[in-house]
Amino acid sequence: MFTENANRIFERAIADYHRRDDVDQPMENPFEAGSIDALLYHKCWIDTVQWHLEDIIRDPKIDPVEALKIKRRIDRSNQDRTDMVEYIDSHLLDKYREIRPSADARLNTETPAWAIDRLSILALKIYHMARETERTDVDDAHREACRRKLEVLLTQQVDLSKAIEELIEDIEAGRKYMKTYKQMKMYNDPSLNPVLYGGK
Repeated sequence: MFTENANRIFERAIADYHRRDDVDQPMENPFEAGSIDALLYHKCWIDTVQWHLEDIIRDPKIDPVEALKIKRRIDRSNQDRTDMVEYIDSHLLDKYREIRPSADARLNTETPAWAIDRLSILALKIYHMARETERTDVDDAHREACRRKLEVLLTQQVDLSKAIEELIEDIEAGRKYMKTYKQMKMYNDPSLNPVLYGGK
């Protein structure tokens, strides 16, 4: 199934990152360039680095100049994340281009890739919550609370994976159709952000 493969790739990307646990380490994508597996790995790598950047910027002792640099880096990462989602949707649109939706086919509230985006973030939550259950510098109450949260996250992963599979099945059967919109992020665009183009 698509999501079984995706979840395995997300786990691999997260594990590969944590071998060094360094936001500046280069990504070494083990999958064939342009393949859906390579796109999924790259997507989760971006999410993983950004997860740790978000941790770093919340350090109450961080130097303000460094914090601004990281904030700008997070902004770039968000754009990269959006681009990867659109690449994944483009891959799926191409894969299903010969399918003719039925006359009563419905449009889903989000594209498959945006649901896959949530699955990637969920894999990160699961990884880090699992680490919390293994800490030895906290009390039993902390570990137990994290175990309960981990159970919820794992259930959510099963449910979200099932929902994505059903969406893909509906697209393949023509019961639903894909329609994508390019994300029009205004704050990154010098011609649309009034602070950047000098508006008041």
